[in-house]
Amino acid sequence: MDAAENHLFNVVMIHHTMIVSFEDSIADSDLNEYLKDVENLMMGSGHVQTFSAKRHIRVPGDDHAPVFISTAVVQLGLTDIDALNATFAMPEAVELIRRWQSRYPYKVVWVNHEPLT
Repeated sequence: MDAAENHLFNVVMIHHTMIVSFEDSIADSDLNEYLKDVENLMMGSGHVQTFSAKRHIRVPGDDHAPVFISTAVVQLGLTDIDALNATFAMPEAVELIRRWQSRYPYKVVWVNHEPLT
Protein backbone atom coordinates (compact mmCIF):
# COMPACT_ATOMS: atom_id res chain seq x y z
CA MET A 1 0.00 0.00 0.00
CA ASP A 2 1.47 3.39 -0.95
CA ALA A 3 1.33 6.50 1.24
CA ALA A 4 -1.76 7.87 -0.53
CA GLU A 5 -3.70 4.62 0.04
CA ASN A 6 -2.52 4.39 3.64
CA HIS A 7 -3.67 7.98 4.17
CA LEU A 8 -7.27 6.86 3.56
CA PHE A 9 -7.17 4.72 6.70
CA ASN A 10 -5.79 7.36 9.06
CA VAL A 11 -8.35 8.79 11.45
CA VAL A 12 -8.23 12.43 12.46
CA MET A 13 -8.83 12.67 16.19
CA ILE A 14 -7.64 16.23 16.83
CA HIS A 15 -7.64 19.47 14.89
CA HIS A 16 -5.16 22.29 15.32
CA THR A 17 -6.92 25.39 14.01
CA MET A 18 -4.82 28.53 13.58
CA ILE A 19 -6.09 32.05 13.02
CA VAL A 20 -3.31 33.95 11.25
CA SER A 21 -3.19 37.76 11.15
CA PHE A 22 -0.54 39.60 9.19
CA GLU A 23 0.17 43.00 10.75
CA ASP A 24 0.35 44.80 7.41
CA SER A 25 -1.20 44.20 4.05
CA ILE A 26 0.15 41.13 2.27
CA ALA A 27 -0.11 40.59 -1.48
CA ASP A 28 -2.38 37.74 -2.56
CA SER A 29 0.57 36.00 -4.23
CA ASP A 30 2.63 36.19 -1.03
CA LEU A 31 -0.25 34.93 1.12
CA ASN A 32 -0.71 32.04 -1.31
CA GLU A 33 3.02 31.29 -1.06
CA TYR A 34 2.91 31.39 2.76
CA LEU A 35 -0.06 29.02 2.89
CA LYS A 36 1.57 26.66 0.37
CA ASP A 37 4.82 26.68 2.40
CA VAL A 38 2.88 25.75 5.55
CA GLU A 39 0.95 23.06 3.70
CA ASN A 40 4.06 21.51 2.13
CA LEU A 41 5.89 21.43 5.46
CA MET A 42 2.99 20.03 7.45
CA MET A 43 1.87 17.44 4.91
CA GLY A 44 5.48 16.38 4.31
CA SER A 45 6.14 15.92 8.02
CA GLY A 46 4.38 12.58 8.33
CA HIS A 47 2.52 13.91 11.39
CA VAL A 48 -0.38 15.71 9.69
CA GLN A 49 -3.23 13.81 8.07
CA THR A 50 -5.22 16.70 6.60
CA PHE A 51 -4.58 20.34 5.80
CA SER A 52 -6.95 23.11 4.81
CA ALA A 53 -6.58 26.87 4.58
CA LYS A 54 -8.92 29.66 3.63
CA ARG A 55 -8.73 33.43 3.49
CA HIS A 56 -10.67 35.48 5.99
CA ILE A 57 -13.85 37.00 4.55
CA ARG A 58 -13.83 40.65 5.57
CA VAL A 59 -17.05 42.20 6.91
CA PRO A 60 -17.72 45.64 8.48
CA GLY A 61 -17.96 44.10 11.97
CA ASP A 62 -14.24 43.26 11.74
CA ASP A 63 -13.54 46.89 12.66
CA HIS A 64 -14.65 46.00 16.19
CA ALA A 65 -12.53 42.85 16.60
CA PRO A 66 -11.26 42.71 20.20
CA VAL A 67 -7.92 41.02 19.39
CA PHE A 68 -7.04 41.30 15.71
CA ILE A 69 -8.51 40.72 12.29
CA SER A 70 -7.70 37.42 10.66
CA THR A 71 -5.94 37.14 7.33
CA ALA A 72 -6.43 33.39 6.98
CA VAL A 73 -7.47 30.30 8.88
CA VAL A 74 -5.43 27.09 8.72
CA GLN A 75 -6.54 23.71 10.05
CA LEU A 76 -4.38 20.65 10.55
CA GLY A 77 -5.91 17.23 11.16
CA LEU A 78 -3.82 14.90 13.28
CA THR A 79 -4.27 11.45 14.77
CA ASP A 80 -3.35 12.38 18.33
CA ILE A 81 -1.62 14.76 20.74
CA ASP A 82 1.77 13.13 20.11
CA ALA A 83 1.51 14.00 16.40
CA LEU A 84 0.56 17.58 17.29
CA ASN A 85 3.47 17.89 19.71
CA ALA A 86 5.82 16.55 17.02
CA THR A 87 4.79 19.36 14.64
CA PHE A 88 5.70 21.95 17.28
CA ALA A 89 9.12 20.31 17.72
CA MET A 90 10.08 20.39 14.02
CA PRO A 91 13.12 22.63 13.40
CA GLU A 92 11.76 23.25 9.89
CA ALA A 93 8.66 24.84 11.41
CA VAL A 94 10.79 27.24 13.43
CA GLU A 95 12.72 28.15 10.27
CA LEU A 96 9.52 28.71 8.28
CA ILE A 97 8.11 30.98 11.00
CA ARG A 98 11.34 33.00 11.23
CA ARG A 99 11.56 33.38 7.45
CA TRP A 100 7.98 34.61 7.08
CA GLN A 101 8.06 36.77 10.22
CA SER A 102 11.09 38.58 8.80
CA ARG A 103 9.18 39.35 5.60
CA TYR A 104 5.70 39.95 6.98
CA PRO A 105 5.22 40.07 10.76
CA TYR A 106 2.14 38.17 11.85
CA LYS A 107 0.37 36.86 14.92
CA VAL A 108 -1.34 33.53 15.42
CA VAL A 109 -3.86 32.24 17.90
CA TRP A 110 -4.90 28.63 17.84
CA VAL A 111 -7.20 26.10 19.36
CA ASN A 112 -6.71 22.33 19.62
CA HIS A 113 -10.02 20.49 19.48
CA GLU A 114 -11.84 17.36 18.46
CA PRO A 115 -13.48 17.41 15.00
CA LEU A 116 -16.53 19.68 15.06
CA THR A 117 -18.66 17.34 12.98
